[in-house]
Amino acid sequence: MNTYNNVLELVGDTPLVKLNKITHNLKGSFYAKLEWFNPGLSVKDRVALYIIEKAEKEGRLKPGSTVCETTSGNTGFAVAMVCRIKGYKCILAVSDKTGPQKIAYLQAMGAKVYVCPANVPADDPKSYYETAKRIAKETPNSIYINQYFNEENIAAHHSTGKEIWEQTDGKVTHVVICSGTGGTISGVGRYLKEKNPNIRILGVDAYGSAIKKYHETGELDSKEIYPYKIEGLGKNLIPSATDFSVVDRYVKVTDEDAAYKASEVALTEGLFIGYTGGAVTQGLFEFEDEFDENSVVVTVYPDHGSKYMDRIYNKKWMEKYEYTNHPLQEIIDEAKIEYIEEDTEVRTEPYDFYVI
Repeated sequence: MNTYNNVLELVGDTPLVKLNKITHNLKGSFYAKLEWFNPGLSVKDRVALYIIEKAEKEGRLKPGSTVCETTSGNTGFAVAMVCRIKGYKCILAVSDKTGPQKIAYLQAMGAKVYVCPANVPADDPKSYYETAKRIAKETPNSIYINQYFNEENIAAHHSTGKEIWEQTDGKVTHVVICSGTGGTISGVGRYLKEKNPNIRILGVDAYGSAIKKYHETGELDSKEIYPYKIEGLGKNLIPSATDFSVVDRYVKVTDEDAAYKASEVALTEGLFIGYTGGAVTQGLFEFEDEFDENSVVVTVYPDHGSKYMDRIYNKKWMEKYEYTNHPLQEIIDEAKIEYIEEDTEVRTEPYDFYVI
C-alpha cells in the first residue's frame, strides 16, 4: 500500500523529465527537474521542512511556537503548510511585488501575512526582511527561518543535488538554476562538485538584481538594483545563503523574455511552469556557448504555473507591460472561448490566459 502518514512525507524525490522541443536548437541533452511535484508545488518545501525539523531536534521549536519568515510566496506557503501539520503558528512578511493570488494561497493555509513595500532598501524598517525579523523578536516562543542568511537553506538542497546525480547516473555535465536566496544553486552545487568538480554550475539572475555583478567583482553595486517583476529571482542584497564559490558563471534575463519562455514551455513541452521556470529556460539560451553534443544539462523548475494565472498567464497583465511579441502568438490567438447559448448565435471571445 503506497500510503503516507502525512503530506510532508511527499517532499523530495521529484521527477526529472527530458525537454524535447524547446531546446531543439541547442547542442546536448536537456532535462528539467520538476519541483512542483512537492506537495506545496515548489522547491521551497525542502527548505521549510528541513529547517523546521532541525529546529525541533535542537529544542528551538516547542508546542505553541510561532514560525516567522520573509518570503516572495513559495517559501511562505511551504512554511505555512509544515506549520499546519506540526501545530505551529505562522507569520509571514511579503513584498508588494508578490501577486495577490500567492498571498491568497498563504492565507488559505492559515498564515498571518504582512505586505511590505518592495522598492525600499533591504535594511529599511518597512522592508519585508526587517519586518519579519522585528516580528520574530517581538513574538515570544518564535523562530525566524531567515532563508537569505541561513546556512541550513544550503544544506536542505544536498538532497536535490543527490537526486540529480542519481537520476542522471552521474552523467550530468551542467546544472542551470535560478539564484534568489541561493540555497538551491549552492546546495546542488556543493553536492555535485564533490562528486565531480568538472560539473558546471550556472546561475540565472534578473536584470535589476545585484547577484551577477557581486559574483564577478565581490562588490554590491547599487547601480545594478532597480525594480523588476520576476518573483523569487535575484536580490537587492547579497544573501549569505549563496555559496558563490560553487557557481561558475551567471547570466541575467529580462522580465519579458522570462514571461515568454514560461508559456513557450507550456505550449511545446506541456509543462506548466512558473515565472522563475521561464527565467531559467531563457538562461539555457543565454548559456548556449557552454554546451556541446555531449552535454547533459539539468535545469530546475522551481514551481507550478498555477501560481501565476494573474500574471504571466494573464493576457491583460502581459499587455499592460507591452509584452505582446510572443514567439508563439499564432497558438495563443487560437485559444478562444465559445459560448453556446439558447436561442442565440455562438458568441466567441478571446481567452484571457495564454494557456488552456
